[in-house]
Amino acid sequence: MSLTPANVGIIGCGNISEIYFKNSQKFDILNVAACADLIKEKAKAKAEKYEGVKVRSTKDILDDPAIEIVLNITTPEAHAEISQAALDAGKSVYNEKPLTITRADGRKLLQTAAQKKLRIGCAPDTFLGGSHQTCRKLIDDGWIGEPVGATAFMLCHGHESWHPDPEFYYKKGGGPMFDMGPYYLTALVNLLGPVKRVTGATKTTFPTRLITSEPKYGTVIDVETPTHVVGVMEFANGAVGTIVTSFDVWATRLPCIEIYGTEGSMSVPDPNGFGGSVLVTRGRGGEWKEIPLTHGYADNSRAVGMADLAYGLRTGRPHRASGDLSYHVLDLMHAFHDAADASSYVDLESTCERPAPLPMGLVAWTLDE
Repeated sequence: MSLTPANVGIIGCGNISEIYFKNSQKFDILNVAACADLIKEKAKAKAEKYEGVKVRSTKDILDDPAIEIVLNITTPEAHAEISQAALDAGKSVYNEKPLTITRADGRKLLQTAAQKKLRIGCAPDTFLGGSHQTCRKLIDDGWIGEPVGATAFMLCHGHESWHPDPEFYYKKGGGPMFDMGPYYLTALVNLLGPVKRVTGATKTTFPTRLITSEPKYGTVIDVETPTHVVGVMEFANGAVGTIVTSFDVWATRLPCIEIYGTEGSMSVPDPNGFGGSVLVTRGRGGEWKEIPLTHGYADNSRAVGMADLAYGLRTGRPHRASGDLSYHVLDLMHAFHDAADASSYVDLESTCERPAPLPMGLVAWTLDE
């Protein structure tokens, strides 16, 4: 099926933008026509590297009627402002994660998009990768029976030893849950569906952090957000899950994600990637066996979520990395912190549809169904 490509304007040309530029060229449904960055030299470098991309200002991209989708790869605190402006200008939006910092800003984006009949998509789209779609198919096909529970762990000692600009990770809106939680929670919602109630506990182990990376070596960061966050989730389907995200742990041997069912258990690969080994064991004393991947997109396929949105624009079908999904994940992350602050359970105000699985047998770099 031949579809007219959707013109994309990229706002934000930092490190993560490179994989979007690269992979967008592989999808016939996407045409990156323009890019902008506060540091114009960054935009110029991308335009020189990728044919057909013009350097524009943010205003020019928003004013251009030929641009249908704005890819918003600005810093998280700018997500709401840029995406709201894009929607107001009649553009659909695909955000890097998280959707926004606050729930109120996220709700406003969803409301505007609904009123204007536009679309919002949001990273991560790693759940569309080959390993996670294989896990989804195995669960849907009953390989481990009815889901009973899940665990998820993202444990490290923070970013100040390697990241060139790590202060944000320790300020309000940062921390391990808002940094890495979107990958893990999006993966869990893809596998098990939405969450209805949570509780949580948080801790800030170190009040300051010393940067040992360049160019800010020796700078001391005052920590303003919890750096060890534990959440308990009650899924709408009855399963119970636990998630731990931390910047306070020196080493761990815990798995990334495991799903437990009435007939067996599943080891799910790192949700920060698209590939990895899928392991399943069934029954008492069963051995862990690696399952061959049933789907493609097992390599770094960032931009597949935006391509899926573009297909949705052309065909009318729902896209998978949706605004409702990303808002539910945002709501969840806040709810863990709210529950910890109040020493109580929090009922989620949001929900979402479990995203549709990708069909098997897709031709590489297409999403025709």
